[in-house]
Amino acid sequence: MNAGKTIFSQLMDCLPWSTFARLVAHHRGDHDVRTFPCTEQYRAMAFAQLTYRESLRDIEACLSAQPAKLWHMGFRGPIRRSTLADANETRDWRIYAEFAQRLIAQARRLYTGESLSVDLKETVYALDSTTIDLCLSLFPWAHFRSTKAAVKMHTLLDLRGNIPSFIHISDGKLHDVHALDMLVPEAGAIYVMDRGYVDFGRLYGLHQAGAFFVTRAKSNLKAHRVYSAATDRAAGVIADQTIALDGYYTAKDYAMHLRRVRYKDPKTGKTLIFLTNQTTLPALTICDLYKSRWQVELFFKWIKQHLRIKKFYGTSENAVKTQIWIAVSVYVLVAIVRKRLKLEVSLYTLMQVFSVTIFEKASIESVILQTADSSVPVMYDNQLNLFGD
Repeated sequence: MNAGKTIFSQLMDCLPWSTFARLVAHHRGDHDVRTFPCTEQYRAMAFAQLTYRESLRDIEACLSAQPAKLWHMGFRGPIRRSTLADANETRDWRIYAEFAQRLIAQARRLYTGESLSVDLKETVYALDSTTIDLCLSLFPWAHFRSTKAAVKMHTLLDLRGNIPSFIHISDGKLHDVHALDMLVPEAGAIYVMDRGYVDFGRLYGLHQAGAFFVTRAKSNLKAHRVYSAATDRAAGVIADQTIALDGYYTAKDYAMHLRRVRYKDPKTGKTLIFLTNQTTLPALTICDLYKSRWQVELFFKWIKQHLRIKKFYGTSENAVKTQIWIAVSVYVLVAIVRKRLKLEVSLYTLMQVFSVTIFEKASIESVILQTADSSVPVMYDNQLNLFGD
């Protein structure tokens, strides 16, 4: 990378701006815009994510402190918080959503060779959602409960590289199971999800598409055993059974047999019951697959801690969705840079380094190498092992 450019400019150069221009033109994002196009809005919001700005006032103050570098960072003039607020309110959020999806496609191609915690060749996805709490008086459009507002971020995480392959942002009232209606099942892939997604009609749709699922059984499941396979109780697998559903509606929704695996965790003593349509993998692998679902929980925890999606710069639905999608695109951009430059550091370290070197004129590789060689220890949280080397 060009060491004569700031770190921020080098990061922005990694983005497919021609694709961004097509999306802006498609959604008429720059219609009647004279001084602050969508490219500058994106740069300002990406800067806020990379440097952990808390408000529009913070963004304006930090960028105003470096007037000589603004042009080289892609800004044609000073950034005013009122102008940025208007852009977030009026520019179509779908521009940034579709742009993030393009970056996700790039990242997934780069991370296809990553290893899984389970030794499998198949693609494994973890499906879950996280709720982002909002103030009802400020965000009345996101009505959740009588005294509470919220939005939900439904995410399908590709466990090779922990890259989100699907994201849907809804109000807080949308039940998790409806996310299955929005997915396009991938034949041969394995979808791991918790009990909130147990709807046998929808699960049968995955089965018909040639996909596999692993989930937890609900306590009120009505079924009878058809066949029992041999198990390794020493490993914690108590039962590996083929079952048929007995409920009137469930038997109609899923008329085929299912596999039920009962597992007792040797460490905690807790017994878990898994349901799957995958009949060829060992029972212990099914248990390990469900355990890998925790990666999506860590992903949610990570982005809430290290990206700005809990404090919003605007209160409209458009502004909130714009901020969330730009945050996702920045996360994916950093993952792309890490892989392209073959940087042997975690995403956490990259984000921390970028936050304090964003205005420096040095190559990204040299800054990261200097950090790695530093004698000052870097503090890690346990949950950030998800993004380790």
